[in-house]
Amino acid sequence: MAMTDVLSAEDIKKAVGAFSAADSFNYKKFFEMVGLKKKSPEDVKKVFHILDKDRSGFIEEEELKFVLKGFTPDGRDLSDKETKALLAAGDKDGDGKIGAD
Repeated sequence: MAMTDVLSAEDIKKAVGAFSAADSFNYKKFFEMVGLKKKSPEDVKKVFHILDKDRSGFIEEEELKFVLKGFTPDGRDLSDKETKALLAAGDKDGDGKIGAD
C-alpha cells in the first residue's frame, strides 16, 4: 500500500514542502496539512503501518527520523531535535516507541 492510497498526493507535496527547512517541522500542522486529522481511525492505522518500516508494530525513534520520506521519497530527514519532539508527543507510555493505538 502506498501513502497516496490513503492521502492526497497534492496534500502530501504541500505539507512536506512547508517543512523543507531544517528544524521547521511541526507535527501537528504537518498531520493536519496532509489530511490525517480528517481520516478515520482505520485510515490513520494504514498510514501508521506504512511508516512502520520494520513491521514491528511500533514506530521507533530511528524510523521517525525518516517520517517525511515515508510520505514522499523526496522528503528530508528530521533533525534529532525534531525526531525527539515527535517521539515525545506520540510515546504515551514512555517506552521509546509509538504504537498504533
